[in-house]
Amino acid sequence: MLTLSGSLRVFLALEPCDMRKSFDSLHALVAAQLGEDTLGGAVFAFTNRTRTLIKLLHWDGTGLWVHAKRLEKGTFCWPKPSDEKGKRA
Repeated sequence: MLTLSGSLRVFLALEPCDMRKSFDSLHALVAAQLGEDTLGGAVFAFTNRTRTLIKLLHWDGTGLWVHAKRLEKGTFCWPKPSDEKGKRA
């Protein structure tokens, strides 16, 4: 059974991800790119380049879950990475 609390933190990977990745590879992405601990109970969301597939990585206290969903029509609405170069003063 998957139980999520009201204080759940969700992290979105803004850059597209290789959707062949699973537990270990997604865990490595979280550690390397976000510097976060996957065992902290947060949910980490990844999508592909075309935004038709989403994967969620979540630790429930006993093990890692990888949830996946593929859209047959349409795309996921996903924020775009900001251009940090243009915003620095």
